[in-house]
Amino acid sequence: MLTVVLSGLRARWASFLGGFVALALGVGLLATMGLGLSATFHAPERSPQRFASSPVVVQGQDRLTLDVRRGPSTVSVEQRLDRPQPVDNDVLRELRARWTVTPSDAGRPDSGRPDAVGVDAPAAEVRALVGDRAQVLTGADRVRADPDPERDADALVALNALLGTSGGVTAFVSVFVVASTFAFAVALRRREFGLLRTAGATPGQIRRLLLAEAAALGVLASAAGCALGALGAPLLARSLVDGGLAPGWFTVGGATWPFHAAFWTGVTVALAGAVAASGRAGKVGPTAALREADVDADTLPLGRALLGTGLLLSGLGLLVWTYATEPSALLKRKTYTTLPMLLITGVALLSPLLVRPAARLLRLRGAVGTLVRENSAASVRRTAAVAAPVLVTVALAGTLFGSATSVTRAKGVEAREQTAAEYVVAGAGLKPVTAPPGALVSATGTTSVFVRDGAEAVVKYQARAVADPAAFAGLARLPVVAGDLRDLDDRSIVVNEEFERHRVGETVEVWRADGTGPVRLRVAAVLALGTGDNGPYVTRANAPGADPDRIDARGGGTATVRALEASGGTVRSADAWAAAGQREGGNPQNRLGMILVLGIALVYTVIGLANTLLMATSVRRGELSSLRLAGATRAQILRVVTGEATLAVAIGTLLGLVVTALVLGTLGAGLAALSAPVALALPWGTVGAAAGACATVAVAASALPAWRLTR
Repeated sequence: MLTVVLSGLRARWASFLGGFVALALGVGLLATMGLGLSATFHAPERSPQRFASSPVVVQGQDRLTLDVRRGPSTVSVEQRLDRPQPVDNDVLRELRARWTVTPSDAGRPDSGRPDAVGVDAPAAEVRALVGDRAQVLTGADRVRADPDPERDADALVALNALLGTSGGVTAFVSVFVVASTFAFAVALRRREFGLLRTAGATPGQIRRLLLAEAAALGVLASAAGCALGALGAPLLARSLVDGGLAPGWFTVGGATWPFHAAFWTGVTVALAGAVAASGRAGKVGPTAALREADVDADTLPLGRALLGTGLLLSGLGLLVWTYATEPSALLKRKTYTTLPMLLITGVALLSPLLVRPAARLLRLRGAVGTLVRENSAASVRRTAAVAAPVLVTVALAGTLFGSATSVTRAKGVEAREQTAAEYVVAGAGLKPVTAPPGALVSATGTTSVFVRDGAEAVVKYQARAVADPAAFAGLARLPVVAGDLRDLDDRSIVVNEEFERHRVGETVEVWRADGTGPVRLRVAAVLALGTGDNGPYVTRANAPGADPDRIDARGGGTATVRALEASGGTVRSADAWAAAGQREGGNPQNRLGMILVLGIALVYTVIGLANTLLMATSVRRGELSSLRLAGATRAQILRVVTGEATLAVAIGTLLGLVVTALVLGTLGAGLAALSAPVALALPWGTVGAAAGACATVAVAASALPAWRLTR
């Protein structure tokens, strides 16, 4: 058996080349992504900066700790505050009375008290004195007193998600391409298997032969992929840093588990891709050795039909379920990255059912057009094998970029619709502005509120702090579903429909951004969820330390503009501000991440197309010779072959657009359900570029062997 396997690999190396390259590349990418992921699990340890010379730091509490119910028992959960609380005056007085205290260089603007001080004293004695009135930090923990102490860990969160998504797409596409390659290779070897059956080979031996070939290919390709991963990981780290996707200190470590995971994943993918093909090969009878016709009969086995239907229905069901239960989830990148994969796989598995009708519908004139149509309809496996990888690339391009662009556009339109201001100033730390005569000026700032969600959880909401409720109500055009914005005061809150208590007049128990509370606030108004930025809203009295970062203004003419310019921010018209926010809302890091994911899919598509068409065209010598004998010129034959490849790419593009339409249509319905603007955008440029690249590769991969065969 081993001798037969090795001889087969040597004799048909060209047929296995595409699968080998795809698998090696997939393993290399998985190893590279795994090494990157391992480096994101732990942020580097930094030495303290703010109190580097103090052995002990006393800091106000920087966590809100509340008890919640977990089953029959109660546990404590923590939520991070926007900023630490100030150190108690009594604690400061007692510390200064006994030891040397280094004052903080960052006091609390709302209280004048420091949020942390350095103490030159034994840690045990300081802890005994302070007790639970403040935190006592020593050693590496002193870094928690630095500004934004968790910035390194936060910087790795998005990077972790990006690398995880890229690794998932790599695994998905590699399985898809390798399985498709094996299936098509088996279809081309039916006469060979028929000869083996005639020579006495059993169906089990045929299956074991294919699985042994897959295992040998998987081991060799996985080993090569691990070597590629070791070389590619440092390059990936530098590219992520240069592209702004990772902080400057990011480097890959020396973890070994990514290589083990990538290697065995590659072997498993190779075997999994060959299992279905080996089952079909085992059913080939001895009479297949006499087979001459190129018309595909059993193009869609029952197992493939059931699996494709199940995946398609599962994808559609999850889209409908998400829309019905949590439409806001449709706006998240995780949803519109993962859900389309079920639809893509389902449509790809069922594509042989769609290829023949699509080809028959095509009306082309002349002998070349007739041959293109009839050959594509007759050779369903070949056409579907070309259309499937194109479907993957076009669908990913349309769903990823289309969903991201649609969400960004909806946020921009929503932001413009929600203000009646003529001018908007945005920026950190804006100075207060006095409204000129005849003008209406409303300043708001970012804050947080903590609210219990039942008895089992504590939720932190990003909120807006309103300086002048009357001016705010006069300028805001928020999607109010109940209540009145004019009722907002220091004893009330404006919430959205996501809150557990969201009826006007109900009381909500709230902890402020600095952890003080709870305070009981009456619900003054309820807002629709929208794209996720609608509320809650509180007054400055319930937002300690919140500085204005946006000022809306209307009326007053040039006097208002001069007053706004004194705030220290950039003055824009409301339309220009919304347009700028829409451009900036398309996070360039997210866009680079999507380009990376699409690039992986496009590379695999190129490999799959080239391998499939090179194999398919190379075995058509008899067919092409018959056309020459029938009077066809060499140019006509090349037009037929390239026309078939182009038609297959067009069918794959059409199926990809169908998947894109399903995803974007559900996204639009979700936006409408959230009372947000429906501003869908199909990225025709990206989709067209992907389809054009696929068509170019398909034409070249079919024309070259056809030109050689017709010499």
